[in-house]
Amino acid sequence: MAALLLLLLAAPCMAQLTPDFYSQSCPAALSTIKKAVNKAVARERRMAASLIRLHFHDCFVQGCDASILLEDSATFVGEQSALQNFNSARGFNVVEEIKSAVEGICPGVVSCADVLAVAARDASTYVGGPTWTVKLGRRDSTTASKDLAEANLPLAFNDLDALISSFSKQGLSVRDMVALSGSHTIGMARCVTFRGRIYNETDIDAGFASGRRRACPFEAGSGDGNLAPLDLVTPNSFDNNYYKNLMRKKGLLHSDQALFSGGSTDGIVSGYARDGASFSIDFAAAMVRMGDIQPLTGDQGEIRRVCKAID
Repeated sequence: MAALLLLLLAAPCMAQLTPDFYSQSCPAALSTIKKAVNKAVARERRMAASLIRLHFHDCFVQGCDASILLEDSATFVGEQSALQNFNSARGFNVVEEIKSAVEGICPGVVSCADVLAVAARDASTYVGGPTWTVKLGRRDSTTASKDLAEANLPLAFNDLDALISSFSKQGLSVRDMVALSGSHTIGMARCVTFRGRIYNETDIDAGFASGRRRACPFEAGSGDGNLAPLDLVTPNSFDNNYYKNLMRKKGLLHSDQALFSGGSTDGIVSGYARDGASFSIDFAAAMVRMGDIQPLTGDQGEIRRVCKAID
């Protein structure tokens, strides 16, 4: 019995995430984050997509621990230089602005991981997307890994099986995957990520491909950073047009169109295209499940005062 007691005392405290985690320690945390997010997205509408993507790319590597925010250090090469993030993940300065605002009212209390989770929700709401109750109490990692990021994050060139596998590894279902992909109803993509689709693929609307080619030259290395909206119809509003586009063969990325290409997810896509409310409900639920991926809690990790570096 004594040995068991010692073992329990030595084990890390595994607290549960809860929506009211900061109700006593920092009651103004959520309103402060929301105000800062609204200011950032009002300044640049694209930032909504960037903040949602940061939370997603964080959770898929080591869990939702703010590891994506860490810059390279003497002890690790971080995730920002991974193929799926390099020159595309953005919004790091905005996260630091949000974190600074929270530090101003409650120093050393709110984690960067929780800031990311709340910011993603508030960004969705600001551009007309769904809201959800964010569970809180995550702590921040003290390391990051480029190799894990490249192994775990999906690619713009993935086929359906690879996408399903990538999400399944994180404990997310096929429906979760299709719903979360709907975040591509907002945001932009770089030419280098869709060049192969608009020049080489046949499962694409000819007029759509022609239009995209005007801003994305055929030659590799030419115009790689040129941007195009992921949703050509309503690129600044969170709605279900993304799925309608897929049914018209107007998915910008190969991984987008893979969701509606004669495979097992066609029915989910067509359902969301018909019923935007169903998509919103499923997206919100999937974001909550994604936010539960392997959080650090209790006395694990740390609370960073600056998100880009370990304290």
